[in-house]
Amino acid sequence: MSKKTPNNQPSKLDQLLAQLRRPGGASLAELMKVTGWQQHSVRGALAGSLKKRGHQISSEVTDGVRRYHVAAQ
Repeated sequence: MSKKTPNNQPSKLDQLLAQLRRPGGASLAELMKVTGWQQHSVRGALAGSLKKRGHQISSEVTDGVRRYHVAAQ
């Protein structure tokens, strides 16, 4: 379920999903940069909006940086 904004760009949630589906996942800083959102907004999207869409979000700490991933569907 991909929504497009009026100028035919992917939504910010779609941009988050694209980052989370990369082989190494994405750090909070990377997700903030892509969306332009603050930390609490990105975490809210991970814990709320994306889970409501049916995505399972996981995270792990690698080299002292927490990286988030989405399970393949």
